[in-house]
Amino acid sequence: MLIGAFAGVVGSYLTGSVWGGLLVAIVSTVLFAAIFAYFTVTIKADQTVIGTAMNILAVGLTTTINRAMFGSSTVTQIDTFDNIAIPVLSKIPVIGPAFFSHAFPVYLAFILVPIFGFVLFRMNIGLKIRAVGENPRAADTMGIKVNFIRFMTVLFSGLMAGIAGAYLSMGKMSFFTENMTSGVGFMALAAVVFGNYKPAGIMWASIIFGASTALMYRLQAMNIGVSNYFLLMLPYVITIIALCGFRRRSNQPAASTVPYIKE
Repeated sequence: MLIGAFAGVVGSYLTGSVWGGLLVAIVSTVLFAAIFAYFTVTIKADQTVIGTAMNILAVGLTTTINRAMFGSSTVTQIDTFDNIAIPVLSKIPVIGPAFFSHAFPVYLAFILVPIFGFVLFRMNIGLKIRAVGENPRAADTMGIKVNFIRFMTVLFSGLMAGIAGAYLSMGKMSFFTENMTSGVGFMALAAVVFGNYKPAGIMWASIIFGASTALMYRLQAMNIGVSNYFLLMLPYVITIIALCGFRRRSNQPAASTVPYIKE
């Protein structure tokens, strides 16, 4: 996401178009995801170690290039996503502006929820994806190319992270700051667990975590006399409490994070 946020700003700055920025963000994050896939899927390295290393690399890389290109100044002369008000619905009092007046990536996120649900649980490709996560050896005996499916899904995750990062810097904000994701990616992982690995559940978990972030900003604006450091912790505290209170049977794939070594 951090790579996508920075690449999006650079792309928008150089091309003068938010769509050019989005394309640069997607290409950059897919390439970054390919590195992760190479080490974890092809070489069979530990995913946690590689993931941690690449997170550190992303912070250092974006910081270094940002300072080399723009110095200490914040780039604001970029094209950004405009809010698209849905006719009629956006005029509904209170809920209209909150739900029906957003940038394109926000609508895309909600549209993709039922699409991904259908693909994962109703289509052959979804069956293959779930099979290589649950029982890769059995999937292999059925002729499914386990490592290829895993590699491609990691690339797809890079594509989605690119869109998310680009929206963060060119939609939610209109500039890039160093380490601007600041734990958002880990909250996304928490949303996957809390949403029980299902698109609809992940959507509701994301809404809850997003609401906690909005509450943080609202409380800061109200100046309620509570330390800002405590308010900054609020979204993460709510995330931890939600995960600790999670009691349902988890649908986590049995072979999650386990490299597949063909015998």
